[in-house]
Amino acid sequence: MPRPKPSPRRRGGTPAPSPPRPRARRRRPGQLALQEIRKYQSSTRLLLRPGSFARLVRELCLLFTRGVDYRWQSMALLALQEAAEAFMVRLLEDAYLCSLHARRVTLFPKDLQLARRLRGPETGGI
Repeated sequence: MPRPKPSPRRRGGTPAPSPPRPRARRRRPGQLALQEIRKYQSSTRLLLRPGSFARLVRELCLLFTRGVDYRWQSMALLALQEAAEAFMVRLLEDAYLCSLHARRVTLFPKDLQLARRLRGPETGGI
């Protein structure tokens, strides 16, 4: 009795391939970014983690007070984080307007520099 030839897919007793998984849904470029923007605009929670921000504030405080370690109330850290995030969001909005003015959609460091320069020294400029 002749032996059946192995199929080209199954050589040497390898198991049959598993059925293909359904592909992840393909989205148009920029669609996921717009979805994230809508999500973050509708929420009111802070974007930075409070622990990381508190460590950064304490580190900067040590740097500027020549090693004197101050204690921080949690509400003071929260107020500082609110102000810092509001500042960053407004700065990024202004910088993005600068990039749109230059007929670009990509935000470059020179856009941030221009936004800071236009704001002036009292509102976060150089």
